[in-house]
Amino acid sequence: MQTNYETELEAAKDIALKAGALVKKMSSEDFEIRKKGQVDLVTEADLASEKLIISELNKRFPDHEILAEESAKEFHKAPKLWVVDPVDGTTNYAHRFPIYSVSIALVCENEPVVGVVYDPNSNELFSARKNGEATLNDKPISVSKIEVLDKALLATGFPYDLRQNPHPTIERFFDFTMKAQGVRRAGVASLDMCNLACGRYDGFWEVGLKPWDMAAASLILDKAGGRLSKFDDNEFDIWTPEILATNGLIHDEMVAGLAEK
Repeated sequence: MQTNYETELEAAKDIALKAGALVKKMSSEDFEIRKKGQVDLVTEADLASEKLIISELNKRFPDHEILAEESAKEFHKAPKLWVVDPVDGTTNYAHRFPIYSVSIALVCENEPVVGVVYDPNSNELFSARKNGEATLNDKPISVSKIEVLDKALLATGFPYDLRQNPHPTIERFFDFTMKAQGVRRAGVASLDMCNLACGRYDGFWEVGLKPWDMAAASLILDKAGGRLSKFDDNEFDIWTPEILATNGLIHDEMVAGLAEK
């Protein structure tokens, strides 16, 4: 049976707004911070946001499964799977640097069909659904028309294992810094892709990402007219921890640049 996913999209938007309000409120309070790895953090806000999102999804869609960052033991696929990042940008959040998001996606048969990314500090709600359009606060968005890398503003992120294997990441960062108009590193992959979707950036690349970092924003970017692939231009999927995303016009130049490293 065909569905337009409007019900699921509206639910995801409502839940993201609630979770975003919660984490923003908690950001002004004292909260506990724990380490999952050498530089990988989790806060009380991550856990509270995830609890809220899972509870809401279970109430509204009891037959769906959920893959959420803080409770995930391993990746798993399901016919109807909600993929959740309760706070994307936890390191920023832990330092009270106000750039982070709540990301919620519905993945059906391994394809994102609903995507919502909410920035509670700017009150920007990005969303998209299969067979629909990408929007920012319910207004249509589209990627930029920058045609050459030399004039492009790019974004990237560094993986958590950077200290163990710094060279490929730093070399790519240096290379694109020399070839593009600028490179930004805000530390929130979902917002990087959404900013690309609405034309603020022209390209983005990163390794070491998880499905919850990419699922919602990749759909939003796709529906905004962007192009996604792996570094070698093979087909992108949310289960592979590597993404190259662009406005489409500079994609080949970025593939060529990544091939050099």
